[in-house]
Amino acid sequence: EPRSTWCCLAWTLVVVTMNSLVFFINLLLMFVIFTIVLLPTIVVVYFGFQCHSRVLHSAARYCKSILDDNSSSALIILGFVIMSPLIVVAMAIYCSLARHLRLFMCFQPYSRAVYKGVKWRWYEEGGLCSCAKGCNTQVKAWV
Repeated sequence: EPRSTWCCLAWTLVVVTMNSLVFFINLLLMFVIFTIVLLPTIVVVYFGFQCHSRVLHSAARYCKSILDDNSSSALIILGFVIMSPLIVVAMAIYCSLARHLRLFMCFQPYSRAVYKGVKWRWYEEGGLCSCAKGCNTQVKAWV
């Protein structure tokens, strides 16, 4: 049966808050994984740009003794070349982890706020985000 207007608004706030929390957990997890996996690319491109004479031309000792413009250009190119495979690896790790933790199943439907008696999706499936159940082999994460 439908909820009253004020009750519907209150439950809508609860559902939106829960879905926003799950969204930000997903976003934080993605940020951490991508930062860790792409760290080699970030470091290589940073040193390449830092030591190139037409970009930053740092006065650091390693820029004067080890890296000249040609080697700095090579670092920049290498960094951008290895970025594509590392992005694929990071996305595969994120999708695998999100599938294992069942993060996408934690989103609640809006009908929970509109109608009385609608159970929380995770409650029906055995706990918060279905973590209490065994891993479902039917769920696939394609990259």
